[in-house]
Amino acid sequence: MQFATIDQKKAIETEMAYEARDLPVTTYELLTRTKTKFGNRPAVSFQLFSDPDAKAETLTWNEIHTKITQAANLFRGLGVGEDDAVAYLLPNCNEANITLIAGTVAGIANPINPLLDAEQIGGILRETNAKVLVTLKAFPKTDVAQKAADAAALAPNVTHIIEVDLLRYLTGLKKFIVPLIRPKVDVKHKATVLNFSDAVAKQNSTLDFEDSKTDRVAAYFHTGGTTGMPKVAQHKYSGMIYNGLMGASILFTEKDKIICPLPMFHVFACYPIFMAMIYSGAHVIFPTPQGYRGEGVFDNFWKLIERWEVTFMITVPTAISALMQRPVNADVSSLKTAFSGSSPLPVELFKRFEKASGVKIVEGYGLTEATCLVSCNPIDGEKKIGSVGLPFPYTDVKILTHSPDGVKECAVDEVGEICIDNPGVFAGSTYTEHDKNHELFHHDVYLRTGDLGRIDADGYLWITGRAKDLIIRGGHNIDPAEIEEALAGHEDVAFAGAIGQPDAHAGELPCVYVELIDGATATTDDLMAYANEHVHERAAQPKYVEIMDELPKTAVGKIFKPDLRKMAIKRIYNAALADADVNAEVVSVVEDKKRGLVAKVNKTGDVTDEAVSHVLGNFARPWDWAEAS
Repeated sequence: MQFATIDQKKAIETEMAYEARDLPVTTYELLTRTKTKFGNRPAVSFQLFSDPDAKAETLTWNEIHTKITQAANLFRGLGVGEDDAVAYLLPNCNEANITLIAGTVAGIANPINPLLDAEQIGGILRETNAKVLVTLKAFPKTDVAQKAADAAALAPNVTHIIEVDLLRYLTGLKKFIVPLIRPKVDVKHKATVLNFSDAVAKQNSTLDFEDSKTDRVAAYFHTGGTTGMPKVAQHKYSGMIYNGLMGASILFTEKDKIICPLPMFHVFACYPIFMAMIYSGAHVIFPTPQGYRGEGVFDNFWKLIERWEVTFMITVPTAISALMQRPVNADVSSLKTAFSGSSPLPVELFKRFEKASGVKIVEGYGLTEATCLVSCNPIDGEKKIGSVGLPFPYTDVKILTHSPDGVKECAVDEVGEICIDNPGVFAGSTYTEHDKNHELFHHDVYLRTGDLGRIDADGYLWITGRAKDLIIRGGHNIDPAEIEEALAGHEDVAFAGAIGQPDAHAGELPCVYVELIDGATATTDDLMAYANEHVHERAAQPKYVEIMDELPKTAVGKIFKPDLRKMAIKRIYNAALADADVNAEVVSVVEDKKRGLVAKVNKTGDVTDEAVSHVLGNFARPWDWAEAS
């Protein structure tokens, strides 16, 4: 597909209806096509350590097709049907890739973030009613096995736990030492435990059951988990296939080598990358179980590019910032493009990366609720820095807003809510819980993303913030992106996260939390002065700046603003209580499903509800006694 301008996008759509294209129906059908076409070519490589000379395991398309077939047979043999979930709680490894696809063949794959705590993981297992959990066998320096055991005890629906032993990736002395120092796991669940390698190897290499011939829900991806009641998005085969087709048609060919240090529990790695690998026959490399978080990955990254002769690197803004604090100390001439997603990329960071590496960054946009892909800057067309590019073919993006006459479409460059329709949108059934789909769509078709944005005259999409992230100061809407972009221009600033801190008079006032680059010397006074000069809207100039060692972030590098809001509420409320000489203290801020963020207050002595309410009642956010939590 020629995808360099909005006119070419429209030409692709006019040439042929999406449904008229020769598309596989299921992931197994797609995988089999690729195996037939590219069987002996490398498909997936994984190395346990970041050293560019470290041992790596590479599977061809023939080999991964066999292993996925065997794993699917195993899951079906354990009672998994098309409506049953196979959850996996794994760091990156070849077993995670196998489980993702095999789970969709036998039933519904359910990736879970290993960074969540056991209670959150248990909540997801219950919500998806998972029958099988694939996870790690106890291994040094990781608590995933213990989390899995604790979570399974909270989810009696899990009948089998299948353990992946990373020991098989080790060589030499380490292979003998690890069994001696393997952590003990306190097991309280009643699930049957199997070894992944042994159980898979016993299965047939041809499918024991008939592959589904209809489009169906094939994956569950959670969008959070921080409240213990996560939203779980449903993905159909058609959405997964669409992501693979777009990646293979616009980004990758079978000759490309892609390095992806992002987690295989997130849609970014699973769909635009791994599904696109399957569709295109390209080769993907996963360095270390923790990806970018792995020991030595940033220090060795450019040498890994050289080792694997990488043509595409997959990244996020936080990783780019870390890489720019290290020299390009290897031959990276094979590198053609860097693909960045998860959050907007500051302009200065874009320029620094291009100057250091000689490669332009392609920014893209997607979200879990849409089975990921929405738009990207074209590889062969104009790349507008700060934009997330052109909507992909067969993706219809509308910028909608509420007016006295109802929902209306915004004009060129007018900011509104980004709403989308494409083959990855499961209209009306995005989430497993019916109530969570209420008011999620406009006109029963267009998924409301919650992102604010605009479309320019050339058809490029620009994200301007989150609808729920707006700072509302005395009824005046302030886009936090204005503050963040201004501070990103300071030479000492790596990242900035702006939110509205509670204010008794204005409702909210802008404040900003900042992460500095290594060796930076800027102070809060310096940054405040810089913000006052560069944030041109006076109402948007921050009233508070705080420097943190590291901003809280999600697994794919997004600044996690709920944590920043909790910090601000605690700070402001405690200052108000102290000023009023009320002997009480906010000890935590928790998220309640119905009330939002709630301050939990400890009292000292005979402090009454009335005294605390007299102070905290001036703020919009509610409070409770901590003892009642």
